[in-house]
Amino acid sequence: MTTEILLVLAILVIAIILFVTEKLRVDVVSLLVLGSLAVVDLVTPEEAVSGFSNAAVVTVWAVFILSGGLAQTGIANQIGKYVLRLAGDSEVRLLVVIMITAGVMSAFMNNIGVAALLLPVILDISRQTKRPPSKLLIPLSFGALLGGSLTLIGTPPNILISDALRDAGLEPFGFFDYAPAGTAVLLAGTLFMTVIGRHLLPERDPAQALASRENGEPEEMYELQEVLAEIEIPTDSDLAGRTLAESRIGRALGLNILAVMRNGRKQLAPKPETILQAGDCLLVLGRLDRLKQVNRKANLDIEDRPINLGALLDGPIGMAEFRVTADSTFTGRTLLQLDVRRQIGVNVLAVRRNDEVRRNNLQDVALQAGDWLLVQGTDEQLDSLRQLLDFHVLDEKAVGVYQLVDSLLTVSVPEHSPLVGQTLTESRLGKTFGLTALHLTRDGRPEIIPGPDTRLEAGDILVVEGDPRDLEIIRGLQELIIHPQSEIGFDELSAGPVALTDVILSPYTTLANKTLQELNFRDRYGLNVLAVWRGGRAYRSNLAEMQLKLGDALLVYGPRKKIHLLGSEPDFLVLEEEAQPDLRLEKAPVAGAIMLGVILVVLLGWLPISVTAVIGATLMVVTGCLDMEEAYRFIEWKAVFLIAGMLPLGIAMDQTGTAAFLAAGMMNAIGSLGPTVVLAGLFILSMLATLFMPNPVVAVLMAPIALNAAANLGVSPYPLMMGIAFGASASFLSPVGHPANVLVMGPGGYRFADYIKVGLPLVLVLAVVVVTAVPLFWPFVP
Repeated sequence: MTTEILLVLAILVIAIILFVTEKLRVDVVSLLVLGSLAVVDLVTPEEAVSGFSNAAVVTVWAVFILSGGLAQTGIANQIGKYVLRLAGDSEVRLLVVIMITAGVMSAFMNNIGVAALLLPVILDISRQTKRPPSKLLIPLSFGALLGGSLTLIGTPPNILISDALRDAGLEPFGFFDYAPAGTAVLLAGTLFMTVIGRHLLPERDPAQALASRENGEPEEMYELQEVLAEIEIPTDSDLAGRTLAESRIGRALGLNILAVMRNGRKQLAPKPETILQAGDCLLVLGRLDRLKQVNRKANLDIEDRPINLGALLDGPIGMAEFRVTADSTFTGRTLLQLDVRRQIGVNVLAVRRNDEVRRNNLQDVALQAGDWLLVQGTDEQLDSLRQLLDFHVLDEKAVGVYQLVDSLLTVSVPEHSPLVGQTLTESRLGKTFGLTALHLTRDGRPEIIPGPDTRLEAGDILVVEGDPRDLEIIRGLQELIIHPQSEIGFDELSAGPVALTDVILSPYTTLANKTLQELNFRDRYGLNVLAVWRGGRAYRSNLAEMQLKLGDALLVYGPRKKIHLLGSEPDFLVLEEEAQPDLRLEKAPVAGAIMLGVILVVLLGWLPISVTAVIGATLMVVTGCLDMEEAYRFIEWKAVFLIAGMLPLGIAMDQTGTAAFLAAGMMNAIGSLGPTVVLAGLFILSMLATLFMPNPVVAVLMAPIALNAAANLGVSPYPLMMGIAFGASASFLSPVGHPANVLVMGPGGYRFADYIKVGLPLVLVLAVVVVTAVPLFWPFVP
């Protein structure tokens, strides 16, 4: 083993570890691999960046645009809906139609896009036939993955394997060369799911579970620590006359307000500007422990003490101001989103915009370029901000322009306050009421700027900045009357102009890893998120602070017209057919003709597929099937950078002899058993590798090994290469093995184990089919 082989294997192992641990994004890992190979001189600089001009990479992104054109014009959606309607009520027939339809469509479209297109249609069929979606959605995902094996453009591994043959000086696979063996794979997978697989699928419906309170299913599905309850506004309440938003009932207690009942009438999905009246009854969904916190015990007592502003500037504590610039990360975001107190350690006391100074409820102020922020912190914390533009440390006189004294209050924590034992963060005084703790005195001893993790104790005296009216709201919350049980069910709440439905992030979303709070979801879209289904369980607490992930199912409640508007957002996929965005149906014949033209040109060999696909993608834009912004959105840029960054590793494996070294190891282990066993080994190894690495990476790394193995055996490389392509697409054992699996996880209510239970016997069946069918169409002896 040479030094070069050791270096390549070291880079490969480190890359696999990073893929598995997910410490970095997969595309970032691939770029690190690219850079490492160039730095240690395993590839030339030109070879290091050659992936970005590689024909396979160009073909991949162009096919994404072609797929987007078919989706935006509705041609795929209409075909899918028409075919699925023919399935009837039979479960077996329904599964067959779903898998064959998804499979055939995936032969010409991005399989993730196919799953996203058919998902709302299948969920509507699920509701109409009263079948749980968990019985239908894994078949959809698996059908889309199996169908990718039918054509050259069905999935990126097919394109990469064909390109590897071309680079080796061999004839690449043609457009339909995968079809004979791929058809056998699709049919075998469909037969397995209808005979055996369907009995292994769970029976779950996350959306229906919440509405079916009487049958015990919610406790099982959503692990209900939350209930429907009613909150009554007393006659003399400080909340009477305030809007729902001003009352902060929802934000303070983590409640979703579903209806306002007044004089025997229900106002469903009330707006934030709804004015509360004495005697109103609010129907809320919330955790029991949070509801029990609402009682007549005082949270805070207002102390009648003079406030010395100078005490807030004593010792190592100071105040400073700085200006928000146009290129600042602060611009366009709220202090709540920035979480300045936890991230930087300083308190933001005021925002000065032009001649106006704002000191209260700062957490919801969207900052603009030119705003001045007054901050308080230790000298060390303030020093970390000195690089900001126009940063000034202020003395007590200079601070006077912000008129802080008018918004400073002294409060104490009573002995039986619910806040005793909570940290400042847990108390929600800042995020909910905009009260900023500037100074704490405990047992007569002052504490320097209490931090977010400071726990409150009985007798603590706090100097807080805020509006005195906010303390009236706290008092009003303490006076609420709780009725823990409600006679109203979800069936009454999701009728007429309001609805309860599932929403997921679309495959083309830009919102992954953002929180509902950062998105300002409730105010922006006018909808309440009641629960998030992720990884086989439901989350109902602290939803505003959860980072959204692809595959999350959001249970939303609100006006139907708002849900329909959300359906038009490209970042979300509303799982109701009637809420889908308008499509350019008049352009469907044009998109269909372009796609047929691409296939015809490739079949006749007039142009390479990379050039043909780019021309087709361009025509999709020129003819108005989709615009350029939509074209960019449909491209999976992560996949493009992933492939381009990993291709140099394939080059290094070939040039350094690493591929030959690994192939020789495989030959020593199983080569004597014949090419059929080697084919089976390559298929299984490729399939298992998708558990740790994205399938395009598997194709890139396994291709040179297969080529060397074929040379060692003295057989045709084509059956081995095709076995790798099928193995790299057999991502059935894990929800994270392929984005299509992740997409259906939330709506289907699946758990990780469900994929193993169905996927393991399926891959065993497919291994037998591949080993049998591939040599029939691509013999080992040419």
